[in-house]
Amino acid sequence: MRILVLCNKSPYPAKEGGPIAINMIVEGLTEAGHSVKVLAMNTDKYSVRLSDIPEEYRIKTGIELIYVDLRFRPLKAFMNLFTNESYHVERFVSAQFAKRLEEILLLENFDVVQFEMPFLSPYLPIVKKNSNARTILRTHNIEHKIWERIAATTKNPVKKLYLRHLARTLKMHELRVIREFDGIAAISEVDAEYFRHSLLTSGPSSLLSDQLPEAPHPFLEGAGIGNGGDRVVTIPFGIDPSKYKMSQNPRGTISLFSIGAMNWIPNAEGIRWFLENVWNGVSEKYPELKYYIAGREMPDWLTRSDFPNAVIVGEVEDAQLFMEDHSLMIVPLFSGSGIRIKIIEGMAAGKAILSTSIGAEGIHYTHGENILVADSPGDFIRMISACIEDQHLISKLGKNARLLIESEYNRETIIQNLFRFYQKTGS
Repeated sequence: MRILVLCNKSPYPAKEGGPIAINMIVEGLTEAGHSVKVLAMNTDKYSVRLSDIPEEYRIKTGIELIYVDLRFRPLKAFMNLFTNESYHVERFVSAQFAKRLEEILLLENFDVVQFEMPFLSPYLPIVKKNSNARTILRTHNIEHKIWERIAATTKNPVKKLYLRHLARTLKMHELRVIREFDGIAAISEVDAEYFRHSLLTSGPSSLLSDQLPEAPHPFLEGAGIGNGGDRVVTIPFGIDPSKYKMSQNPRGTISLFSIGAMNWIPNAEGIRWFLENVWNGVSEKYPELKYYIAGREMPDWLTRSDFPNAVIVGEVEDAQLFMEDHSLMIVPLFSGSGIRIKIIEGMAAGKAILSTSIGAEGIHYTHGENILVADSPGDFIRMISACIEDQHLISKLGKNARLLIESEYNRETIIQNLFRFYQKTGS
């Protein structure tokens, strides 16, 4: 099967969640014997030089990078307040990207064109005009829910109002465009259920409602809920477990750690919340305990901070080696959607993980067996204390987490399921 993958970021190098998730699909499909071509946006925020991508990867993916200027434009952002269009999506519209996409479609035939993220949906008409390929939207999150959650926790009333506008217009866009694709590949079952229900809404006004209507949308009239389900599948983030070594934590050397791109708002807000509301209490109770924070694009407020025994590591060359050196992964997210890829990777490495219910959302976890979940400062402190006082708990969580990954998040099985979905959308 010939597959064209359209990306808002280059899948190589896979340095943060989005590229890691895209690269999982790209490499999984090529290893399964499919022909894959990648057309990706190159931006100031995530800039990649084609010459830095290994030749083997360039050959097997035919990867092309098109520069798109995603810099924030205050005037455009202000004028957007007076429209119902999504400013998030408008930023990804590029004449150069559209031109190259059309050229590729005229030169090559594809069985499937996969759009990574709804931000690339403006290019769907070009694909439909120039190709008979099946169109698949792969969603890494329910994007508008991230912004709804950020808006809900924002205290500045002016900023809150603007964030609500962004969330509302993005929601309208997302729920409109999912009807235009042949299939939706959601990264979690929670997200998949949301999209299935949304496909059954009864009209434009219901685009602002999360509730199931009494009657199906005319698009599915006469087909029932099964048809909506047939167009949506769960394709979670998967890995090759053999590439993740189970790490052993020497007794008496417990340390906490977090890792993630800090230019993603939910990550930065979560770390700030943990440091301000949890860490001081933990540090007072265990004055020798250290907390290591790694990731790209560390904000100034964090690098200038002086929280006791909080070590700001910055970007690390090898995330696996960093995880191996520490004991308990902290994922304090209060906004976001989809699946937290770093949690999946941490589980594969046999790490004990403490997250919020939102952070663990979309993962088939069992609290106390393969992950710990807390949503308040007091619960975080109690869970951390439990791990420090009983190191067998850390070992148990890590071993069970690894078993969960091997059974439900194995890349080979996930790619097989995606291929069957491709086939079904074309039948």
